[in-house]
Amino acid sequence: MHASKHRLAAAALWLAQATTLLGAAELKPETLQAWTAYARATESRIAGELASGDRFLGLDFQGPGAAAPERTALSAGKIPVARLETHDPNGSKLPVPAGMVHHWRGAVLIPGVDLAFVLARVSDPVSEEIGQEDVLQSRILERGPEYLRLYLKLRRSKLVSVVYNTEHEIRYRRQAEGRAWSSSKAVRIREVENPGSPGEQERPEGQDRGFLWRLNSYWRYQQVDGGVIVECESISLSRSVPPVLDPLVRPLVDMVARESMERTLLALRGRLLRRYNVRKVESTRSFTKEGS
Repeated sequence: MHASKHRLAAAALWLAQATTLLGAAELKPETLQAWTAYARATESRIAGELASGDRFLGLDFQGPGAAAPERTALSAGKIPVARLETHDPNGSKLPVPAGMVHHWRGAVLIPGVDLAFVLARVSDPVSEEIGQEDVLQSRILERGPEYLRLYLKLRRSKLVSVVYNTEHEIRYRRQAEGRAWSSSKAVRIREVENPGSPGEQERPEGQDRGFLWRLNSYWRYQQVDGGVIVECESISLSRSVPPVLDPLVRPLVDMVARESMERTLLALRGRLLRRYNVRKVESTRSFTKEGS
């Protein structure tokens, strides 16, 4: 185990140095077209799952043999994470020329809370998100019924440190029987050069280092005994790497993506529980004052 960790650490250091030699990448039209096809196929499958009456969470559509252990892990406070891949109607892979799609799903149980509380908090994320490790700045650009347009300045610091100015369109929908879902699509992603300095500027879209070209996330919220399960399915697009590097790069990218999903859901649980406890204290104080 320790030897494996040392090898991964050495490989990560080598990759961080190697990426400086890769230079700029170009988002090609065929890459974007393939990404669009992948995202549409993913969303079609998700829409079918959401319309199902007996199941709701994505983890429940992988069969009881796999779903039951994940639900047990959730009840124990763990955060199960799985790598996914969307296929075409014939079951074949969807190729993405000159690009890599990263597709992951994770879930977390927020104990002791109700769905209304969770939805109220996630639909007003600014105050909550500013303190998150990967979010440097955050503000709401536009708000409508079940809709947000959100600005996030993101920092990715695993393997290579990169900062992005991003804008996201987020839509929320509530279903019956303690179920709700939302989707978030990054409609603007710009890599930032020299962040935090007088020379800070954005690189042109698709003319950057290619570490993050597209990002969608699909969330599901389900009320269960003991709290609310929050599930996130994320797909993102980055540049491809030379085939000779793929056996080395893939494990590192997967490791970083898994850790990122775990960190995101862990942070969400922490923020929601802190806010929930604050609300309980405030309610107790208000009740005490009224009764005195």
